[in-house]
Amino acid sequence: MAQPAPDTLPAHPLFSRLPGQPATWAQASVSLPTFTESWNYFGNNYFATIVGTQPATGGASTTVPVYLIPIKLVIGATRLDPKTVQANGKTAVANTLASPIFRSGIDFVQGGTKLGKTQYIDAFQRANYWGALASNPGWHLLLGKPTVLPEHTVTVPSASGSIGTEFGIPVGLADYYWFDGIAKSILAAETQIQPDSLVLFITYNTFLTENGSCCIGGYHSAAGAQTYSHFTYIPVPGIFSQDVSALSHEVGEWAEDPFVNNYSQPCGGLLEVGDPLENMPNYGAYPYTLNNFVYHLQDLVLLPYFGAPSSISVNGWSTFQGTPVSVCEYGQ
Repeated sequence: MAQPAPDTLPAHPLFSRLPGQPATWAQASVSLPTFTESWNYFGNNYFATIVGTQPATGGASTTVPVYLIPIKLVIGATRLDPKTVQANGKTAVANTLASPIFRSGIDFVQGGTKLGKTQYIDAFQRANYWGALASNPGWHLLLGKPTVLPEHTVTVPSASGSIGTEFGIPVGLADYYWFDGIAKSILAAETQIQPDSLVLFITYNTFLTENGSCCIGGYHSAAGAQTYSHFTYIPVPGIFSQDVSALSHEVGEWAEDPFVNNYSQPCGGLLEVGDPLENMPNYGAYPYTLNNFVYHLQDLVLLPYFGAPSSISVNGWSTFQGTPVSVCEYGQ
């Protein structure tokens, strides 16, 4: 495809999603465990497909298998490799694996309420359904220890990528749709991956672009029953998509809308729990220290933001961090 004209606007934080698409390869009969959540807002009924089991009816703990696929992008003479060693002596891949997305090393206490020593997305979902967990304390949504698959080295065609300066730092830039084609071709070839899992593609120091506009830090989608997501690891603190902040955004949205089809919402679009807060200070991210590394996890909106009753969530909050927002205040 022809490369659009360079984006002349200031760098702006973006995340995206691709609606679920039919798979072009055979899939097993196993499936991602999901339940249907419903609520009423001003006389209208809303429904959403959520990952896990129904907390309000005694649903049990769920652990979803995860595959992590590093993508080394080659743009001209520049190699952007997730296995690049960071200042703490570990690679970006290793830092990701040791992060609160996959490790249960942080005791999450929100507004004085103890949600548990657990993974970040589990804490977020426990906050979402805290009203039901008094009678069902064993409910969790956990991510299994990721299986790291072999790294793929991909040369970005000149028509689909370049090196640029965004947010004041040099980064790789790659076309969103070109990259998704690469991701789906890898998914089709990885026969060990089954649809009851989440597949994560990690790139390094790279933003995706759409129609020449930067900067997309990640996206999520589904090919048939197979859910997958991309996130970029930016190694510079304070920059959009720093360390695992884009990952926290995308996995939170996957948990609430795994097949990218929860359209019937009062905010007028998909159930996107990260997008409303991405333009907050520090791009909505909060620092958490684990294993002597400071990670940045993005705040995510809870179901009351989409009109669900405040009794459903921890402290009646509309975001995980208690950011005061009204229903649909920042869109979806």
